[in-house]
Amino acid sequence: MATQAQQVGTLFLHESSGDYRAVVCREGERVFGGILELKETDAGPRPGKFRVLKGDREEPRPPEEFVEIARRASRIRISEQTSTGGRAELREMLDGYQLEAAVVRTCRYCATSGDYSPLTEDTAIKADDEYICPDCAVAELERELAFHGEVSGSAVERLEELLFEVQDLERVVNLLSGDLDPDLTKFDEISATTDDVDPVPVSDLDLHPNLQSLLEDRFDTLLPVQSLAVENGLLEGQDQMVVSATATGKTLVGEMAGLDRMCRGEGKLLFLVPLVALANQKHEDFRDEYGHLGEVSIRVGSSRIRDEGERFEPDADVIVGTYEGIDHALRTGRDLGDIGTVVIDEVHNLQAEDRGHRLDGLISRLKHYCETRADERASYDGAQWVYLSATVGNPEWLARRLEATLIEFEERPVPVERHVTFADGGEKPRIANRLVKREFDRESSKGYRGQTIIFTNSRRRCHEISRKLEYDAAPYHAGLDYGRRKKVERQFLNQDLAAVVTTAALAAGVDFPASQVVFDSLAMGIEWLTVQEFHQMLGRAGRPDYHDRGVVYLLVEPDCSYHGSMEMTEDEAAFKLLKGDMEDVVARYGADEAVAETLANVVVGGSAAKRLNERMVGEIDTTWAVGKLLDYEFIDGLEPTALGRAVTRHFLSPDESFQILDGVRKGRDPFDIVADLELDDDRQ
Repeated sequence: MATQAQQVGTLFLHESSGDYRAVVCREGERVFGGILELKETDAGPRPGKFRVLKGDREEPRPPEEFVEIARRASRIRISEQTSTGGRAELREMLDGYQLEAAVVRTCRYCATSGDYSPLTEDTAIKADDEYICPDCAVAELERELAFHGEVSGSAVERLEELLFEVQDLERVVNLLSGDLDPDLTKFDEISATTDDVDPVPVSDLDLHPNLQSLLEDRFDTLLPVQSLAVENGLLEGQDQMVVSATATGKTLVGEMAGLDRMCRGEGKLLFLVPLVALANQKHEDFRDEYGHLGEVSIRVGSSRIRDEGERFEPDADVIVGTYEGIDHALRTGRDLGDIGTVVIDEVHNLQAEDRGHRLDGLISRLKHYCETRADERASYDGAQWVYLSATVGNPEWLARRLEATLIEFEERPVPVERHVTFADGGEKPRIANRLVKREFDRESSKGYRGQTIIFTNSRRRCHEISRKLEYDAAPYHAGLDYGRRKKVERQFLNQDLAAVVTTAALAAGVDFPASQVVFDSLAMGIEWLTVQEFHQMLGRAGRPDYHDRGVVYLLVEPDCSYHGSMEMTEDEAAFKLLKGDMEDVVARYGADEAVAETLANVVVGGSAAKRLNERMVGEIDTTWAVGKLLDYEFIDGLEPTALGRAVTRHFLSPDESFQILDGVRKGRDPFDIVADLELDDDRQ
């Protein structure tokens, strides 16, 4: 018997075009291959011809050389795909030399190219009613991907993971055509989690009797995040930053603190949100729930809500406002009265590129307003601050910068499944339709039908998708008037709509209790969503009072981008969002933003502008910014000029200001000036 040193490796034999292929492999690598022809002799079948393959050439060798190779082989394997007669013939030939062979399952694709790939239960991948090896399956998958355009490395990696997991090439390839097999589309599941927090009975709270009675009628105990806030000094005036998932009850934290102080005569509640639509909703909710406790007003612009015509009443007991609405009031010197509590909802907007610096400046200016008023009025002690967010990557740091106690509650009320499927833009509405129908046809254990929010990136697309859905659906975006938006909100809450289709920029904070979120696009405008924005939006899926679980679907178009400035494609963006860490909330300033916020701080704070700059989350070189303001003639000393006041009350950047001034001096039509400003914004 040959020793191990003499052995050539494994000899693999399989039938091919009337003769047999012989492949020798050692340690998984092919050593050489050849073609064997058998001849019939009196002793049975024996090697008749043997040719060794060298590249594209076939080199004849003596048949005895095959016998020597077979004798020196550590083992001999016959392909299961060899015909029954072929297997019998090979066995009879090998028996003549007292050699044994086992029959094994092999990859036909490899065999066709002269390679040997044995298959096991763990490695065999189904393809066209047969089984092939992982390498050939990946090669076939890559050929299919080539028909769908370029696909990012992350998407390919995900598809290969699925291929090895389900071991079925056709099922994985079907994903590229929008297949909704949940076993394949499912990327992961965010489990429901519960922190061990002892609930605080509402009867134990030391609230104003009117508020105490109202809350006791609604529930017996506080939710965990509310209990944590109370235990950490919420009702003793402690400033807090509350970070907790959507639908965990953090809004009531701000409401309790503000309404209690308001009822006790310790100042009004100022509840600030980023979006007009959200301000409208909060205003209506507060008016319905708390209108009997005090007057509720709203501030979203310079004076009123355009659709309803309700005037802003600065003397109201509860003021709901957008960041810009209240900031405008400060910049124009409006008297907001004694503010007892300021609630900043969605405080993670501090990192938003377009409005983060304004929120940062607003917080500083509003703190200055409250402190100045407290110095002037002995009966007023200043305001308590409550910051709310579902998603913050650096909560400890941000809480320190805001000088607030961090209340962080990591509970997820219901599990959320996250799914990915691939489709081009034209196919996405069809897939969304199937998802909406499937979800609306389900009913939770709490008796609610499944409803869907579809996020897309344009108002036109909202209407396009909603028209193509078979079940009742409606578009929802800032281009609709107030009455139309309120109608959609009511219809959704009444379960008269299976879905709303909305722009990412608008509905991230609006309270649609949906069980499913579908991303038709992963862009917001001409930018890809950030991980934080993505988590904020997918957090709308699944509400504990309505649903047993949440479902999120990303409809991803390989090799797609929505603007030439986008560096990634949608499939790259998808897996970055799914795998990425939450971004830190840090307000960042370019030159224009630094100048604009310093000017607003001068207008509101005068000589205290430097201190207002220093207390902001973002960092500003005050000396440099003041120098620019002097050069631009926006200030004189530390007093704003008439031009500076006009610039800041209209939230203009220096470039926009100079463009307007230049147009006015040249006698241009005002509409043309505004049109040019809009075009410049679009180009950016």
